[in-house]
Amino acid sequence: MATITKRKWTTSKGVEREAWVLAYTDAGGKRHKEQFEKKRDAEARRTEVTHQVVSGTYRADAAATTIDDAVTDYLKLLAARRERGEHVTEHYYRTVEGQLRNYVAPTDEHRAKQAEKTRIIFDGGIGAVKLSQASAKVIGDFRDRLRAAGVGVVTTRRILGSLSRALQNAVGNDLMAINPAASIRVTGKRGEGSKKVVPPSKADLAAALAEAAGSLRVRMRLSASSGVRASELYALRWKHAAFNAGELTVDGRVDAYKNEDTTKSTAGIRRVPLSSAMLAELRAWKEAAKSSEAEDLIFPNAKGGFLDHKNILKREFRPLLVAAAKKATDEGRKFKPFNWHALRHFAISTWIEAGMQPKTVQTFAGHSSLAVTMSRYGHMFPSDTHRNIMDQISTSIFVDGAQMAHEAAEAL
Repeated sequence: MATITKRKWTTSKGVEREAWVLAYTDAGGKRHKEQFEKKRDAEARRTEVTHQVVSGTYRADAAATTIDDAVTDYLKLLAARRERGEHVTEHYYRTVEGQLRNYVAPTDEHRAKQAEKTRIIFDGGIGAVKLSQASAKVIGDFRDRLRAAGVGVVTTRRILGSLSRALQNAVGNDLMAINPAASIRVTGKRGEGSKKVVPPSKADLAAALAEAAGSLRVRMRLSASSGVRASELYALRWKHAAFNAGELTVDGRVDAYKNEDTTKSTAGIRRVPLSSAMLAELRAWKEAAKSSEAEDLIFPNAKGGFLDHKNILKREFRPLLVAAAKKATDEGRKFKPFNWHALRHFAISTWIEAGMQPKTVQTFAGHSSLAVTMSRYGHMFPSDTHRNIMDQISTSIFVDGAQMAHEAAEAL
């Protein structure tokens, strides 16, 4: 039973004050009192509490705990896991911290840094919202404010994902009964957030390679041949290069803070075949290396440690593109600059061009699912490949599915 009573009193300065007091008993028999300045707020809270008590979702601490508190607790949990080495890298921690502190429960420090990077100033955070008031509508409205502020579909999804995990942690700590962010979806305009890629042309890659030398040239050629990500490239050791088998094993990566970790997903652990030319170039690189034992890095820095990708881009790769563009201009040719990750896109595009099946491309690329491969590179596969895939699916469902598909095509 929840009751509302009016309370009046006089302050020490003789000022008369009044408030509305909500008194109720939770499912465990414990008495609670909450005070409100306005009667309508007390009545709204009574309706909410009554529903929570009856449905068994009432949590006493939810009324005193904010989303900011939940975010703080979650980040402490991640920090502890990071210190223990439990699959939380420095890069992952800082990414999640940025999502939560730039948008969900902003701090002045993080908000200022975010404004410098993205020019987006977001003032629609929900850190002050009590967990007891954190409904699906509150989270949905927060999502809408993110989109209205110009935050993209993918980034909004990631922010809500981090928020959902923070609130799920609060559920685990018995601060709230359900996670209101778990069911929130993010949709965008048709084509928005599309991940389809366009790789650099063979002519542009050749022009860039013509300006490269030494380690940079080998790294670029290997990336454009094997499709390894930059983080995976820097983690490669000589034990990963099987010259007799003619393949490269990828089973780890290095983040922006020089921390070594496993690949992005289980599917990221893979073996990628290399061409005879690439193997010969790698063998020559090994023979010239100062250290080439099994555990030695294939591409170490001057001290034998991991390369810094930001430095590579600033000191080597971008100046190389500038030189390639200048040479093209001098010779009356066109040159379209590309980023380092485009080397991976180039490799995958050549596999598709050579006729590899989508599933094989997925395996060599290390994508977590075939859906990821098709969403990004599906437009590169010949239309007849798409038709063959559909025929295979039909065959797996209908005994004569493939025949039915061909008969239908011939009838058009």
